[in-house]
Amino acid sequence: MSERTGNTVDSVRRAAGSPDEQMPFAELGMKRDEYDRVKEILGRRPTGSELAIYSVMWSEHCSYKSSKVHLRQFATKAPKSDALLVGMGENAGVVDIGDGWAATFKIESHNHPSYVEPHQGAATGVGGIVRDIMSMGARPVAVMDALRFGAADAPDTRRVLPGVVEGIGSYGNCLGLPNIGGEVVFDPCYIGNPLVNALCVGLLRKDQIKLATAPGPGNKVVLFGASTGPDGIGGASVLASATFEDESAAKRPAVQVGDPFMEKLLIECCLELYAADVVVGIQDLGAAGVSCATTELAAKGTGGMHVDLNLVPLRDPSLRPEEILMSESQERMMAVVRPDDIPAFMTICEKWDVPATVIGEVTDTGRLVMTWDGEVIVDIPPGTAADDGPVYERPYHEPVGQAALNADTPDRLERPADLRETLLRLLGSANLASKEWVTSQYDRYVRSNTVLAQPADAGMLRVSEVMAGAEPTTRGLALATDGNGRYAKLDPYAGAQLALAEAYRNVAVTGAKPLAVTNCLNFGSPEDPEVMWQFAEATRGLADACRALGVPVTGGNVSFYNQTGATAIHPTPVVGVLGVIDDVARRVPTGFVAEGLRVVLLGDTHEEFGGSEWAHVDHRHLGGLPPQADLDAEQALATVLVEAARRGLLEGSHDLSDGGLAIALAESCLARGVGATVTLNGDAFTDLFSESAARALVVVRPEAYTEFASLCGRHDVPCYGLGVTGGTSLVVEDVFEVPVAELRETHAATLPALFG
Repeated sequence: MSERTGNTVDSVRRAAGSPDEQMPFAELGMKRDEYDRVKEILGRRPTGSELAIYSVMWSEHCSYKSSKVHLRQFATKAPKSDALLVGMGENAGVVDIGDGWAATFKIESHNHPSYVEPHQGAATGVGGIVRDIMSMGARPVAVMDALRFGAADAPDTRRVLPGVVEGIGSYGNCLGLPNIGGEVVFDPCYIGNPLVNALCVGLLRKDQIKLATAPGPGNKVVLFGASTGPDGIGGASVLASATFEDESAAKRPAVQVGDPFMEKLLIECCLELYAADVVVGIQDLGAAGVSCATTELAAKGTGGMHVDLNLVPLRDPSLRPEEILMSESQERMMAVVRPDDIPAFMTICEKWDVPATVIGEVTDTGRLVMTWDGEVIVDIPPGTAADDGPVYERPYHEPVGQAALNADTPDRLERPADLRETLLRLLGSANLASKEWVTSQYDRYVRSNTVLAQPADAGMLRVSEVMAGAEPTTRGLALATDGNGRYAKLDPYAGAQLALAEAYRNVAVTGAKPLAVTNCLNFGSPEDPEVMWQFAEATRGLADACRALGVPVTGGNVSFYNQTGATAIHPTPVVGVLGVIDDVARRVPTGFVAEGLRVVLLGDTHEEFGGSEWAHVDHRHLGGLPPQADLDAEQALATVLVEAARRGLLEGSHDLSDGGLAIALAESCLARGVGATVTLNGDAFTDLFSESAARALVVVRPEAYTEFASLCGRHDVPCYGLGVTGGTSLVVEDVFEVPVAELRETHAATLPALFG
């Protein structure tokens, strides 16, 4: 057992001491007033096991106690959506994608564990989000990841990044899940606080949704999957609810240890259990483990449950009940099963070599009761732990230096004289360089349903043939994640909207219609009023943008305490958007796919360099305001892109975002090795490197251009013919010419040189 594990274990063991012994609530992350409230709820001093339950369930990671008051906007401002089948409050949201199919998707963080132990932290982040999708009754079909690290050349980045990538790749590859997209971003603000946000999407028939509920007194409670050990005791629930300070290093609990092969068996076992209709309710065991599964199932069911903790299968027989309750051992699920279905349930588990044990029973007492060695050690109203935790309206105010930051505009920066060298410098910078070193470690095409993957703007899967025996469909799913911490630092309201707008646009450029949103909100300490102002503004901005674009938030995650001492990361809202395309054969590939096509720029370009890659790479400057988020223009652009794809008018496309038109042109050339010759009509530097939003680059057959331009006109989307594809160079008339081979060499060299 590690020293970090020992610290938490010692605390929970002391919680089981004599009635006169001081309860270690502070060491378990509870405030004095929170502990006093537990005593008020129970009318007595809690037992050690009860304290263990409340400490993890009321942690920031599990209870959202500092964020609830702001997250409610996602419901109060939610746009009407006929597609939404399950919204916030369940393990993952579910949307109707047509033809009797539904998709479920969610993104969550595993930031702090991935800093402590990069491989296992990232791997178990993938495993946890996959189980969230399983618990909705779905087959997981793909994963994505949004990653943030410190400066690319920093020693700590060289320690953390390879392990994180290896952990994501090994776990997902072993599960046989394609990794179809994501991000890798570097910035000094993430030194010591990397962000590992993992997304999973699953498919199911729309009439087969499962929920985390425990109805029906007399129904059995079954724990199945891996056995329970000391790994991760208080892991995500406590570790993600405190800052990383030098003096707190010894308090970091051990990170969970994953077994992807057990998870693969668990997936197939769950799917057969669902098909046999022997599951009444189900919950995965992630953060807070047995504590979370029992309290949440009971609170959403008939209201009561009795559990005998002696029946929980253990890897370490010395574990005390408090440790069993706080363990975050992986690859575990909890199901509610009718008594008559227990034999069939056990037979299916045995077939898949998945251990399963009846550990309790649903009651109608309104109490969660647990026993150990015949003695009652837990007797609580489950809703008080699962739903009625503390809610804080944290004070917040604009950061003291915010006005000065916004006043320090990029206007004072020297503009480059050599735009060719500027393009190559940006194209080879860590954030814009090829991520093939990372993505080559992930299997993008396993299961043979991937039709778009990195480096495409969005990943896309065909739905047909995913589930055995299901009727075929031509439909496809598209997914993208995006976020820009520099934009959010300059203006968190606009930064959150720009994150949504980019993910929305990335889905649309593939020809898919954006349907729904998930988010992972990564911030510093909520106890810092300046951080809370950033969080309040970002959630307000995201809720307003979702309403304007007509895409509801289906669920997500808040990750606070991403800071070391008093130094917080940039506010980093990461947004995932799911879209649907009626026919995957109509998907639009990325970039320039052939010679002789018209190159067309959609959207208007303004002089917008605040938070831009050019300012960051050439001047290490962050100041001014980010690009304007024009949501009406984003919606009109998406409408044109989706309709043009449906009509077969587009041969290729690429969104404009980081690095502006110059990077979009270069990446479009690199997609198939096809060059282009284009002409600019304004200031060359602004036209090439501005990061104005609501823009896309498309290529159209000459004979289809008139029809396409007419479509743009009907939706008031500016449409500018720039030139034509062909040749072996990117030529910007009267500005520069760069061979595609030189673009490729520059783009490909950076990450291998840094990480080997």
